[in-house]
Amino acid sequence: MSIVCHADISKSTDFQLKHNFTIFKDGKLVFMTVSNKGDAQYEIPMARSSDTGEYECTVEAGGKTKSSNSLHVWVTGMTKPILTAEKKEVLEGEVVKLRCELPEEVPPLYFLFRKIKMNSTPKEKLVFEPYRNFSVVEFSVEEGDNILQFDCFGRRNVKLEFESSEYSNKTLVTVREPFIKPTLNAKPSSNITEGDRIQFECSTVVARMRDIEIILQKNRTILNSVRDEKLLKYSAVATLEDSGEYLCKVEQGRASKTTKLNVVVSELFPKPILAASMSKLDENKELTLSCSISGFRKANFSILRKNSNGDIWLKNSRNLTMRVNVNDTGSYICKAEVKGIVKESRPVRINVYAPVSKPTLSVVSGLPEVVLGKPLRLICRSVMGTPPITFTFYKGNEVKKVVINDTYATFLDENIRPNDRRGYKCDARNNHSSGMKTSNILNVTVIVPIRNASLGSIPYGEVEDGSEIAFLCSVKEGSWPIHFRIFRKTDHDVLLYEKSENADRVVWHKEAMKRQDTGTYYCMASNRANVDVKSHPITISVILAAWQKGIIAAFVLIPIAGAVTLTLWWFLCKKKKAKGPSMEMSGSALATNLTSEKLTRQHNDGDYYTGSSYIEDSENHMKSTDESNGPDLESAEVEYTEVEVSTLDPHRDSVENRHSRIQGHPDAT
Repeated sequence: MSIVCHADISKSTDFQLKHNFTIFKDGKLVFMTVSNKGDAQYEIPMARSSDTGEYECTVEAGGKTKSSNSLHVWVTGMTKPILTAEKKEVLEGEVVKLRCELPEEVPPLYFLFRKIKMNSTPKEKLVFEPYRNFSVVEFSVEEGDNILQFDCFGRRNVKLEFESSEYSNKTLVTVREPFIKPTLNAKPSSNITEGDRIQFECSTVVARMRDIEIILQKNRTILNSVRDEKLLKYSAVATLEDSGEYLCKVEQGRASKTTKLNVVVSELFPKPILAASMSKLDENKELTLSCSISGFRKANFSILRKNSNGDIWLKNSRNLTMRVNVNDTGSYICKAEVKGIVKESRPVRINVYAPVSKPTLSVVSGLPEVVLGKPLRLICRSVMGTPPITFTFYKGNEVKKVVINDTYATFLDENIRPNDRRGYKCDARNNHSSGMKTSNILNVTVIVPIRNASLGSIPYGEVEDGSEIAFLCSVKEGSWPIHFRIFRKTDHDVLLYEKSENADRVVWHKEAMKRQDTGTYYCMASNRANVDVKSHPITISVILAAWQKGIIAAFVLIPIAGAVTLTLWWFLCKKKKAKGPSMEMSGSALATNLTSEKLTRQHNDGDYYTGSSYIEDSENHMKSTDESNGPDLESAEVEYTEVEVSTLDPHRDSVENRHSRIQGHPDAT
């Protein structure tokens, strides 16, 4: 096959022009030449399927390059493969190694090998070779293979389609047996009675005595095996369990051959039967166990008790009588032995019951009480008694729950009411004939939680300093006793009073309140429900007492009175200076006499009134006036008396001037 590339070039003059030709197949360079001619030819001396593909040429001349259109070439057919075998003769269990080659073909290639056996479907193996044009495989030689034929053919993928070659030459391989199929016999026969001895013999004939093994097995359990020997023997006393299919297998290398034999063992005697006088009985009662074989009496009997650590022998006899206790509860069997064959009966379950003790009913949490709104969990226990025990819970005479357990049972009552007076009790019973036992009645106290605590006081809001106050802390609802606590809020709450009362309120009398007791108070109440309920706070203000107010008023009024007195004195002095040295007294005779008498007594005694004594007299006069409910001091008429005073006695003049103004009083005229 030739691939020709032609270049059509136009020239202005006749001159020599070199052409560079390049030919590609599927994008890969396969041919290149330089020529003065306008044609180039790529010669393929013998076309193969691998030459199938897309061809394209490129011409470069005078600095210009041009490429042709692609040309698809399809080469049909492949070369005939050549198959060779490593050995022409093999043993069973060995392998046949084959080599299939596609000369002058280019990978990637597929090789398909076939193993052809007489009267059977050929076995095939497909191998992919991406980098070479041959492949090697192995076929195992199995039992029954005598004369084998092998062949192969090749494939390649062209444009997503397979191109296949013709089949290769057939190669013949002869197979020899390394040993013959084994023979398996049972003596004295394959049909035997239990108690008789049976012997198995398995033998074969081998070509060479090396690495050969004979195995005897039943149900995948190997009974015996020998190596590098032609005969295997195995014997045992036949039992019913020995009936079944036995298999003798001979192996050497990969070769394996088997022979099967079916053996039937007839029953010598049936399994014994164990009978009990009672399967459930009270402790200290009598129990009789009897072992027998249907239609067969000559046997050695024994009675045993089943145990996880091994059966416990009780007696070599067909009968056993004993007085039982609770520890005798369990499973019992009997065994019978004839001619060395031992058979075991089915186990018989014996339950021995101790009577239940009187149950005790209690609250799981301990105390026989429950908080309203919370569930009540009760537990019923029976210290003595063989399980299972049936527990029945009652509320009043109503059955609430039935539980089957070992030694205790629990009951959860979620329907708790505050005025429920029904008591609880429980029954316990098992399979003992004594029957049922009943607990004592359990009365449960229902604790009502505290609700709506409040705090009040008498007097409320304000209290005089030094006076007594009474605090009243009360709750709307709650079970007694109730623990009351009264606090005063500061930077940290201070506990002032606490007391437990069988009442819904408590009164606390606090004597002699002080100014520092002013503040916010609240109380907390709790009971066995363990929930603290807090009242709303109240504010107490400690104010001044009446006598304290009087003292404060006195201290305020005295300076005011002194100031008023000084002002009047200053005013009178100023007025006197304006009128002259002589003064005329006017007013009633009583006022004149009183003034004269005072002035005379003061002069004679040598005493002088001071400002403070005057204020004190005035204060006393004001108090007496208030107490006698007389006319208001402010409304009393004030009179002035003019007195003629001699200027010769300055001391006397000063006294008279100091007392020249006299406050009126109710008795004045």
